[in-house]
Amino acid sequence: MTILVTGATGHLGALAITELIDRGTPASEIAALVRDPAKASELTALGVDVRVGSYDDPATLDVALKGIDRVLLVSGSEIGRRVPQHQNVIDAAVRAGVSLVAYTSAPRADVSPLELAKEHWATEQALAASGLPHVVLRNSWYLENYTNQIATHVEHGAVLGAAGDGRVSAAAQADYAAAAAVVVAEDGHAGQVYELGGDTAFTLTEYAAEVASAADAPVEYRDLTPTDYAAALVSAGLPEPYAEILADSDAGLKEGALLVETGDLSRLIGRPTRSLAEAVRIAAA
Repeated sequence: MTILVTGATGHLGALAITELIDRGTPASEIAALVRDPAKASELTALGVDVRVGSYDDPATLDVALKGIDRVLLVSGSEIGRRVPQHQNVIDAAVRAGVSLVAYTSAPRADVSPLELAKEHWATEQALAASGLPHVVLRNSWYLENYTNQIATHVEHGAVLGAAGDGRVSAAAQADYAAAAAVVVAEDGHAGQVYELGGDTAFTLTEYAAEVASAADAPVEYRDLTPTDYAAALVSAGLPEPYAEILADSDAGLKEGALLVETGDLSRLIGRPTRSLAEAVRIAAA
């Protein structure tokens, strides 16, 4: 059995490959879909079969999926283009006779108010229409969405957002990657939809307090309106469409759109998820 991981030089894809190997899948049975092979030297050194292809180029996908049994389809990063890109991968998987596709989606994508969820739900529908056996991994937020910004939060003494007292079930990328490795390598997951999130949800006020404690510096959460939050992100250099998506996501977080309390993630990976406190300590060190 050969497993293809897409987006293999991105954070989640690369971690999923590491998890597959750590959990006993031989590197020779793992293929990595990459756009730029120059960025895949570490994968090649592991013995992974690096295959060049693009979500935008069906011909390259047909070559890359030759002889593939299962696919971990890591959702693309180009918001607004992901539905046709994912459709290209799904269509290539059908032509290749793939036996399973695992897709990284968003919490309750079928009913979510988040703008980000729309493309995920469309992809889930495309998978259903394809007839391919598939499993859906509805990932909540990454802890790294916050912890990668700790230096900025400490510098300015503030975490900005529009989430109010909403709670987010963020988990480490490594935990989501471990779950993806489990469902794509093991049998028995086809047809399942897993709602995945960290074991303990938190508010952004609680996150700011953890940062303040770890950095031994004053850091507070400042709650803004979605409009003002988007404007602050634009002033910090983010493109306006992306800033609006982030503000919309915070508005959804406030209403519970990123709260996941199923326990699916820790059950799949067989251990507790990384805590907020641990993630902050590691990032702040």
